[in-house]
Amino acid sequence: MNDTILDKELDQTPFARLQLEGRLLNAVFKGATQTPQRVGFRGELALRFGPQLADEARPPKLSCEQFMAVASAGSSHLSFFAGWLLSFEHLKDVAEVLGDALFPNGKYFLFCDNIDLSNRYQVLYQGTPFYVLPIVESTVYNEMLELLYLEKVALKKKDTAGKLDAVADAGLRFNLSFETTSYARGLDLMGPVRNPNENRPV
Repeated sequence: MNDTILDKELDQTPFARLQLEGRLLNAVFKGATQTPQRVGFRGELALRFGPQLADEARPPKLSCEQFMAVASAGSSHLSFFAGWLLSFEHLKDVAEVLGDALFPNGKYFLFCDNIDLSNRYQVLYQGTPFYVLPIVESTVYNEMLELLYLEKVALKKKDTAGKLDAVADAGLRFNLSFETTSYARGLDLMGPVRNPNENRPV
């Protein structure tokens, strides 16, 4: 499927603006899923860009990684997303970048590297509720399977679109309550930000 067709599939969703702004990067999947009228993305959401040099593409300075999201064609909102952040404080960046693509009835999950492993929160930020969780199972996909009681073996035969549909459907049904906290209190509670380049081979 070529990029023109993919862009047409994104056109009637909030992904169109994100695509235009160059924020949908390293796509593992982008386009129509197996659920009618649903469009999905799985990859990296760029939050802040570095300086642009001539005609070179701007590499992101900050991203929401392992990002997976869905929206219905004709809708101005993302109904579901999940992603990984190095620090809880970057929830603000996610909220500002997604902006009016968020709505109060959406199901939004952020796994943060510097949230204590024993804690799970619900954070209301500018009218949008976010589930904020620690990263335990190493990937957002595995975390979502664990959180939503989805069996990896049962999803193994599905393609990437089918897996995204299954996680999104279960995520939209999720209705557990966690401790409610504010963004400001979350900043006080979060741990130090890990250097992601630490202990990497040179």
